[in-house]
Amino acid sequence: MANVKRIGVLLSGCGVKDGSEIHEAVLTLLAIDRAGAAWVAIAPDIDQGDVVNHATGQTAAGREKRSVLAESARISRGEILSIDEVDAKSLDGLVLPGGFGAAKNLSDFAARGQQCTVHPAVADLIQKMWRAEKPIGAWCIAPAILAKVLGEAHPTLTIGTDAPTAQALEAMGARHENRPATGVVVDTANRLVTTPCYMSAQRISEVADGIQAAVGELLKLCPAARAKSA
Repeated sequence: MANVKRIGVLLSGCGVKDGSEIHEAVLTLLAIDRAGAAWVAIAPDIDQGDVVNHATGQTAAGREKRSVLAESARISRGEILSIDEVDAKSLDGLVLPGGFGAAKNLSDFAARGQQCTVHPAVADLIQKMWRAEKPIGAWCIAPAILAKVLGEAHPTLTIGTDAPTAQALEAMGARHENRPATGVVVDTANRLVTTPCYMSAQRISEVADGIQAAVGELLKLCPAARAKSA
């Protein structure tokens, strides 16, 4: 039996304006797979904060609702777990791709900035992974969630070079380091890995390079891998 690391990928829907950024999510799954690890797609079973027409950028009128879990399953080809079903003990690491879903569905950072709250199940999973000294990665805007949940540990993070967002992270207790689109910040003390992705990137190739490097760093921080069942 080969040893394999199991990395949870916490999704927030499907689409940059109201869910997970699809390029970031898919490239994360690809990087984990290419590294010989296994990904486990996860999402909360809740309604999205809003629904956006990605062709026009307009928020849907009326009472249109979409499930974060159902939309996230589009990205993972149906292989997904509700966050309420996930035991942190079963994971070796966790990644939060970006997209506005991280700031609208997993948290309300988009609306409230440094005064935001994080969905309780999301905060609980992050805290359990952190206390177990298992690595957590966050791309694009998702480091804001880590700043809020782990602010008392003063994590070192990056969201790129956007000064107002960086200031909000620091107001929540984080230390921010500017990085280019393909840059990576590794906080070895807290076992956190962050990269800017589309907070800075202009090309999908930049996003791919940043995620590939970040996933590599995250896997280095993982505890001993568990045995893969035959």
